[in-house]
Amino acid sequence: MGHKKLQPLLIIFLLLVSSLAGNPGYAEILMEKRSLYSNVQVRSSGSLICLLFAVKQDQRNQSCINTRSPKAMVFAYTKMTMASLLFNPDPQRILVVGLGGGTLPTAFAELLPEVEIDTLEIDPVVITVAEEYFNYQTSERQRVHPQDARIWVKRAVLNEEKFDLIILDAFNGDYIPEHLMTREFFQELDSLLTADGVLVANTFSISRLYDYESATFADVFGPFINFQLPESANRVVMAPKAEVSDDLLKARAKEWQDRLRRYAVPIRRFAASLIRQRKEEPDWDTSVRVLTDQYSPANILNEQAR
Repeated sequence: MGHKKLQPLLIIFLLLVSSLAGNPGYAEILMEKRSLYSNVQVRSSGSLICLLFAVKQDQRNQSCINTRSPKAMVFAYTKMTMASLLFNPDPQRILVVGLGGGTLPTAFAELLPEVEIDTLEIDPVVITVAEEYFNYQTSERQRVHPQDARIWVKRAVLNEEKFDLIILDAFNGDYIPEHLMTREFFQELDSLLTADGVLVANTFSISRLYDYESATFADVFGPFINFQLPESANRVVMAPKAEVSDDLLKARAKEWQDRLRRYAVPIRRFAASLIRQRKEEPDWDTSVRVLTDQYSPANILNEQAR
């Protein structure tokens, strides 16, 4: 179920919902501040409180919390990311690239009492917003680092650190920063994974970079699961280092379903989707050029604009 199979009307609907959510006429602005990296806003609409970034003119929700049910995840991609627990159900160390409202690190910290989580967020304003509006809290085992992910990761590689789960969710107001989507960066992340570690990345299934992103993930991590759902314009790349059988995925989903219910994560449905989708052939152009530090997303967009 690749991006090329999404129905045009569904794509239009998803983009329309995103646009309306970012329209000042539909929400009350609770906070707005221009940081070094983007225009950061927090808006309230009904029971939803949402964080938005804007670099140019477009604005899209990055994180939302439903005040009536604060544990329940609002976005499909955050729920989909929790399916990483099917491949490694007891991660000891987690690395998250991109904080947003802190939905993912908060959930993992609640579910895994012994886990240590390092979250990389370059924008100090985003960290403040996550703490003040989205119930994100740091502790001895949940740390946030206000630093560029590329620099932090290089130091972690030199220190021979290891992580059982690495989550890439670094969106700004435009898209994923180009230096966090290259072969060189992915190779550094791969070296940080344990033998049964899992790399999870949130990207868009309707992006013009879809083929290039896919080719780059495959170049570094080998065959990966292209996790997509019909109700979302996001796709979640899952690249586990160790093989996990279909039966084990199903068994782990059954074990996790009660604990994930309060987060609104239909984990058994996700397990069935993962089992099916990991058998599918690539739905991208496998002949495209891999993204590198010298050949970046910006280069591609410039070429397409000519």
